[in-house]
Amino acid sequence: MFVGREEQLNDLAALLRKKTPSLVTCRGRRRIGKSTLIREFAKQAARLIAIEGLAPRPGLTNRHQLQAFSRQLAQQTDIPEVALANWPQALQLLGSALRHEWTVILLDEVSWLGGFDPDFPGHLKTAWDTVFRKHPQLVLVLCGSVSAWITDNILNNTGFVGRDSWDLLLEELPLHHCNRFWGKAGDRISAAEKLNLLSVTGGVPKYLEELDPGLSAEENIRRLCFQREGILFRDFDQIFSDVFGKRAEGYKVIVESLAHGSRTVSEISAVLGKERSGHMSEYLQDLVLGGFLARDAVFDPKTGRSTRTEKYRLRDNYARFYLRYVASRHDSIDKGLLRALSLDQLPEWDTVLGLQFENLVLNNVPSLARHMGLGRTPLLAAAPYSQRPTARKKGCQIDLLMRTKHALYVVEIKRRTSIDLSVVSDVREKVLRLPSNRRLSIRTALVYEGTLDPRVEAEGYFDFIIPFARFLKGD
Repeated sequence: MFVGREEQLNDLAALLRKKTPSLVTCRGRRRIGKSTLIREFAKQAARLIAIEGLAPRPGLTNRHQLQAFSRQLAQQTDIPEVALANWPQALQLLGSALRHEWTVILLDEVSWLGGFDPDFPGHLKTAWDTVFRKHPQLVLVLCGSVSAWITDNILNNTGFVGRDSWDLLLEELPLHHCNRFWGKAGDRISAAEKLNLLSVTGGVPKYLEELDPGLSAEENIRRLCFQREGILFRDFDQIFSDVFGKRAEGYKVIVESLAHGSRTVSEISAVLGKERSGHMSEYLQDLVLGGFLARDAVFDPKTGRSTRTEKYRLRDNYARFYLRYVASRHDSIDKGLLRALSLDQLPEWDTVLGLQFENLVLNNVPSLARHMGLGRTPLLAAAPYSQRPTARKKGCQIDLLMRTKHALYVVEIKRRTSIDLSVVSDVREKVLRLPSNRRLSIRTALVYEGTLDPRVEAEGYFDFIIPFARFLKGD
């Protein structure tokens, strides 16, 4: 099932109209649909040669990767399987398989392929210059979940300057594309029930493919997360192992420190009992590039300028849910003791779902901006805002504060069974506590799921009132 990604497909299709070969990088978290996108694009070409690196495991060596390379190449071409001694030989052999027709070569999980040879990027650059560039009808795609490896070894490598034609960074699907995974049953399923499931899966295609539209959201969550056979029970440790290898535990503890809220680098270091260092910053950057964390710049509403403070947020809804509810129950789930679990019995269930909803909206700011008439207005900043109380000003917490050239947009994100008139006074108080700037207009928005008291709209305080269902319908 291929859903969405029309913009990316159009960008890739443009490469087939060139008269020169293209080198493409494709990055994103595991399960986000990178390989699926490239295979869908390759249907427009005459031929696809796809070679995938072997996943990390104990005892794996460069020789094993070369053997797998040769075997996959033989399966897809008329080249016999041969013993390869090194990567220059392997890449030369791959080039010999090209003909005078549009061909897409996919080197999938390229960091796994070349991870044992520190000179692999150099070998690849030489092969591009001496072999692949001679074939004008070629798109060579370097695809991988270890985004930091692609960034460091390809995008920021001086040897590849001017050689890459396109860099794709795949993020979660927008919510209106996620809606299509319910298929023909979608019109009969409430937005509230879809939200329950999306609060756990986010817009990750692989997870959405696993849902059963005939089952309730609660039953889908129970089956996928709280049964040992379920992919969402098993996947957390697997994706960290696949992406970060032997350093997986170091990355996991950072993610765990953010399961209950955003933190600065200093706060993360303090929680983990470690000194703030370049090592910590490197790990955080890798997690941002891998799609697990968001780095929210803290900006001054009065001036619009970003401060030096940055907060890291666990943007991956699945990881947030897993750490809040699955990890601590791992042994019980593994023993099959929670097959009859009622999700309503989980502590703070409604509160956590509200936080998951907030995170889901923060990950879909471009869609929200369009619903607020800002589709063509540049956003100078968009992030949660926290103001600490001091002797001269009161504190406030704003779910999302957006800044354009001429206005501030205060966005309240609320998920409750019933949303009463108090939401108006709450947001009015937050606006009063913001630093004033007479040159900036202030507009307000409410994004909600639940039953909205009619008096909220009648009050006329909110400039925009956007029900969650509107996100599912698209622009």
